[in-house]
Amino acid sequence: MDQAHAAEIARGQRFEFGANWARFLHVLNESRIDQAVASLTAMLGVTDLKGKRFLDAGSGSGLFSLAARRLGASVHSFDYDPKSVACTRELKRLYFPDDGKWIVEEASVLNREYLAKLGQFDVVYSWGVLHHTGAMWQALENVAALVAEEGRLFIAIYNDQGWVSRYWHVVKRTYVRYPLLRWPLLLLHTPYPFLASWLAHALTGRLGQERGMSLWHDLIDWIGGYPFEVARTVEIFRFYRDKGFTLREIKTTCRLGCNEFVFVREPSVGRISQ
Repeated sequence: MDQAHAAEIARGQRFEFGANWARFLHVLNESRIDQAVASLTAMLGVTDLKGKRFLDAGSGSGLFSLAARRLGASVHSFDYDPKSVACTRELKRLYFPDDGKWIVEEASVLNREYLAKLGQFDVVYSWGVLHHTGAMWQALENVAALVAEEGRLFIAIYNDQGWVSRYWHVVKRTYVRYPLLRWPLLLLHTPYPFLASWLAHALTGRLGQERGMSLWHDLIDWIGGYPFEVARTVEIFRFYRDKGFTLREIKTTCRLGCNEFVFVREPSVGRISQ
């Protein structure tokens, strides 16, 4: 898999998410970790995850795997990007060394054979990941099977903004294919997230990222994040409704960010009536 990932990078088909997360770890602190913990509990509607199995599908920096482990869950983390896997393992080494309740592996959410070995989880978490696989709808289907009955699926998917989203698709593809254009693209588009953050600060009195992330590293991730797919809120809702999930919580955006969803898998799904 390492070779396949490296080949995609070399061909300009994929952004190096893991390299960006490695830089983010330099600014990670207790305040950011606390924010990540708070965002998990708020969206999931819980105070802790003691006794729960938590799957982080596309763990990235490993921040939310760490947050789930701090909340008491047994955590299984995996990512397709080897540098992201290294980031997650580093957080495990720093905060939960030699911990048998936190497993970190390199794998793809599109690999059904791998996923079939994992079993099912009380919480399946995949924030801002599945739209970067190159096969978003397949990835959305694959994670559904990993949710236990009455378990929660917490995902975030880029909002479909029509022609605006198509514009960003071109920007992202250009960023990964033409290294010499990366800094010009960053400079040209830097005002987008920063102005949005400043506006939010003016309206709410809060500045920065509510999930404990870094605005600068999110900017790089946003502009370079390719592959890139989007979906309308109603499309995600109907997709999981038809698979026996009920929408428990939602946070939408009218802009280019992610719509966040928490679904619950109904216990009657898959049962044969007597």
